Amino acid sequence: MTRSLCILGSTGSIGTQSLDVARLRGYAVEALTAYSDVKTMEAQIREFRPRFAAMADEAAAADLKTRVADTATRVLSGQKGVEFCAAQSAADTVLNSIVGMAGLAPTLAAIRAKKRLALANKETLVAGGKLVMDLSKQNGVPILPVDSEHSAIFQALQGAPANRALKKIILTASGGPFFGKTADELKNVTVKDALHHPNWSMGAKITVDSATMMNKGLELIEAVWLFGVSPDAVQIVVHRESILHSAVVYDDNSVIGQMGLPDMRIPIQYALTYPERYASPVGELDFAALGKMTFYEPDYETFRCINLCRRAIHKGGLLPAAVNSANEQANAMFRKGEIGFLEIAERVERVLETAPQKEDYTYEDILEIDRFAREAVRGDT
Repeated sequence: MTRSLCILGSTGSIGTQSLDVARLRGYAVEALTAYSDVKTMEAQIREFRPRFAAMADEAAAADLKTRVADTATRVLSGQKGVEFCAAQSAADTVLNSIVGMAGLAPTLAAIRAKKRLALANKETLVAGGKLVMDLSKQNGVPILPVDSEHSAIFQALQGAPANRALKKIILTASGGPFFGKTADELKNVTVKDALHHPNWSMGAKITVDSATMMNKGLELIEAVWLFGVSPDAVQIVVHRESILHSAVVYDDNSVIGQMGLPDMRIPIQYALTYPERYASPVGELDFAALGKMTFYEPDYETFRCINLCRRAIHKGGLLPAAVNSANEQANAMFRKGEIGFLEIAERVERVLETAPQKEDYTYEDILEIDRFAREAVRGDT
C-alpha cells in the first residue's frame, strides 16, 4: 500500500512520530505544516522534500523561506497556508496533529477536499463535532482516529455485527502524574510537576491536560461523536500501566480491547494503513515481563475537569466548544505561572455556567464562543 501524506503539526510529538512511520513505510510526504519551529521544519523539508510547507506564524514562515530557498519546497504562511496544504496538496491522506482549536479549520478544509483524514487533533470533534461529522458524511470521507484510546475502540469495533450490539465503551486513562493526590496536595504543584507524565511523551499542553485529566473529558466528547454513543455509555477507568488502550463491552458482556506498548506509532501506523496491518518499529508486548495490570475508578472530586466535559456534552450545542477553549486558555495561563493548577478547573466551570448556548451552530459561532471563553478565563469580561 502506498500513501502520500500531508502532516499538519509535523514538528510536534505526534507529527515527528508520524514521520517515523512515513520513513518506515516509504510514504511520500507532499506537505508539512507547523506553528513556529523553523529549525525542525527545515530538517524535515531537507529529508522528506515536500512540495509545500506552511508555518502558521508569519515571521517563522519568512525565516523558513530563506533557509530552504535552495530546495524545491514552496513555503506558505498563516492559517490560510496551513489550510492550503490540507486541501490543495496532492496528498491522499491528511494527518492532523495540530494541538488545540487551531486544528478545526484545516480539518474542515481536508474533508471538503475529500482527503482521507487521520485525526489526532481531538479539539476538532470537541469544538465542532456536529459540523465535522455532518461534513464527513456529505463528502464520504472516513475519519480514522489516531489517539491511542480512540484507535483502540475503533479496532475493537472491527468485528462488531451490523447492529454493533454495543453496550458501552471503556475509555482508559493513565491517571497522569498526580494519581492518588488530593486537592489539598495539588494546591501548590508546579508546571514541572505537571509535565512529568509516567508513560507517554507528549507536548506540554496535552501533558498538562493529562495532569488535570481534562484530556479524558475531551476524549469522552470525542468518543461520543466518533462512535455515535451517549455520554453515559462511556465509562472511564484509570489504568496506570497504559497497556490496555481502551475496550468495548457488547450486549452479551463480552469485553474486547486493544493492547500494546505505550507508543503512539502503533495507532498512527494503523490509521495510515487501515484496513491493513504491517510490522512496526514498536516492540512486542511481553505479558510475563509486565506481570500485572491495575484498574481504578477516577477521583472525580479531585479531577473535576472530567465531569465538566461530561456536563458539556450532555447539554450539547456550543458548550463543548466553550469548555475546550476555556481549558486551552487556562492551561496556557498555568504553564506561564499566571494561575494555580486547581484554578484550571475553576475557570473552565465558570465558562460552562456562563457561556451562551446555541444548539445549531456554524463555524463562525464556534469562533465567537472561543473568543468569549478565552476572555472569560482571562477575566476580560
